[in-house]
Amino acid sequence: MTNLYRKCRLRRGWRVAALAFALLLPCVAVGQAAPRVERVEPPDWWPDVLPDLMVLLTGENLSGASVNFAYPGVRVARTEAQPEGRYLFVWLEIAPGTQPGVVSLAVRTPGGSASVEFSLHPRLPRAGNFQGLSPDDVIYLIMPDRFANGDASNDQPAESPGTHDRNKARAYHGGDLLGIRQRLPYLRDLGVTSLWLNPIYDNDNSSPNDYHGYGAVDYYAVDEHLGTLRDFQELVRAAHHQGIKIFLDNVPNHCGPRHRWVKFSPQPDWFHGTAEQHLTSRSPFDHLTDAHAPPRFWRDIVEGWFAGVLPDLNQENPQVSRYLLQNSIWWAEQTGLDGYRLDTFPYVGRRFWSEWHRELFRLYPNFATIGEVFHHDVSVTSFFGGGRTQNDGIDSRVTTVFDFPFYMALREVVLREAPVKRLVDVLQRDWLYAHPKLLVTFLGNHDVRRLMSEPGASWEKLKLGFSLLFTVRGVPQLYAGDEIGMEGGEDPDNRRDFPGGWPNDARDAFTAAGRSAPEQKIFEHVRTLLALRKQHLALRRGRHWHLAWDAGAYVFARQTPEECLLIVFNNSEQPWSGNVPLSDTPLAASSQLEPLFASSPATIQNGQARLQANPTSLAIYRVK
Repeated sequence: MTNLYRKCRLRRGWRVAALAFALLLPCVAVGQAAPRVERVEPPDWWPDVLPDLMVLLTGENLSGASVNFAYPGVRVARTEAQPEGRYLFVWLEIAPGTQPGVVSLAVRTPGGSASVEFSLHPRLPRAGNFQGLSPDDVIYLIMPDRFANGDASNDQPAESPGTHDRNKARAYHGGDLLGIRQRLPYLRDLGVTSLWLNPIYDNDNSSPNDYHGYGAVDYYAVDEHLGTLRDFQELVRAAHHQGIKIFLDNVPNHCGPRHRWVKFSPQPDWFHGTAEQHLTSRSPFDHLTDAHAPPRFWRDIVEGWFAGVLPDLNQENPQVSRYLLQNSIWWAEQTGLDGYRLDTFPYVGRRFWSEWHRELFRLYPNFATIGEVFHHDVSVTSFFGGGRTQNDGIDSRVTTVFDFPFYMALREVVLREAPVKRLVDVLQRDWLYAHPKLLVTFLGNHDVRRLMSEPGASWEKLKLGFSLLFTVRGVPQLYAGDEIGMEGGEDPDNRRDFPGGWPNDARDAFTAAGRSAPEQKIFEHVRTLLALRKQHLALRRGRHWHLAWDAGAYVFARQTPEECLLIVFNNSEQPWSGNVPLSDTPLAASSQLEPLFASSPATIQNGQARLQANPTSLAIYRVK
């Protein structure tokens, strides 16, 4: 066109040139395909949540597109298209007080136009939603695909054939959101107050191995094997109605290897690296806590692809950061859930976490987050805890973290006869946390061997582990099936189906009739202790006091202004007895011990508690 313009100008002047351009422009438009919009993220929104909303359109022929509409209170601030035309960022400004309704977006290019409807909804009520976490809670971890099958029609979705097979450990087995909703009475009867669900994002439709949910290919959809968004909304409502909170796994570190972004990313630096060239996360977390470590010591942690396979999202990119924040808000506002479990917490940059939490808690002040920091050392796990600024000048703001050091010490003590002081050593460093009473304690989860499949395990040791879990400080978490002593080795064997969750199962362990005698004893033990914990504020919120310990026993107290309980933990296979001095302790003025959960008598004489304990047992006494 440039040569033609020059010739026209030389031969016939400016008017001829203008006429030539006017004739050519329609030809350009005819040659350019019309825009096509396949996806809108987020697919809908709410007024008065964020004043500036970033909408990501995915499709074809979006280069040079303009976006127009007429809706009171909403306007386009700016747009940015990917050069190849597959993505278009649209920033919307939504004025305070904007009314809910449907915004009809017109996406126009010289090649044509496309229309997109974008709904604005009324917000959910604050009452009864977004409830957060408290020391009164008991968390129950569920892998949705392995718990209960409530809807057989989604076992083999049309869009993902060949992915369901209960005989294969890494295939989908058919558990779903409806199945969880149907078992809420069982969970309430057990004493559970909160559910933690592994991710329910849509995973790769062609893969039979993504049942776990950690390889998202669509952050705004429920996996078709588990149900629909409506199913999840109904689960949250039903759980709240029965006094049970919902915590959802949130995975901002990485997406699945078959996400559309991996092949065609919205921006060149959407990921850390590319599928062909990237770091792999290898280094221990210790380097992230070391103020003297240069970036080369820890860069692979925050930029490496998890297991060398899962694409690492670049949260330093403002658009990636905004996308992840909006996605987290979207799931909360759509459902009213109460908090997030944050996967691979140290692998994500701490500045992102701090800013993400600030915005989330501004919208939902009672909301709670629980960070996964899989490490044995309190000095490392506490570094990532929120509530205080660390040596990098950043407060992650996370509500709490899982107490992996206590989990590892508990297993060493109960299963491998490590000195009980291992437990005391962990508790002695609670000062490193801003909120130690909110630390989430546990015996196991979906990433480790079941306790009953560890060397040295027994029914009595499982009972003992639960006894300690429900009496020390912190918020206890159970893994589905541990309350009946399920077995399971390394992943995926530790993710067996809950017996009775499928109509054709040989037995139904959701009922007493379907449990073996040892399973029923464990179940009753757990339910009894959780009922006791609910009845006694000291077991939930009481201050934790060390009183005495030796190689196999630990005596401690839990105290509130209204009540004090003395607890005796005997890890030995032999009876234990001892005299524990009470002077210079909160129990100094005590005169009597009343058994609450004990088979051995205990007295106070001459300022000492005279205690006995059966082998492999825990006893609880009310102090008077």
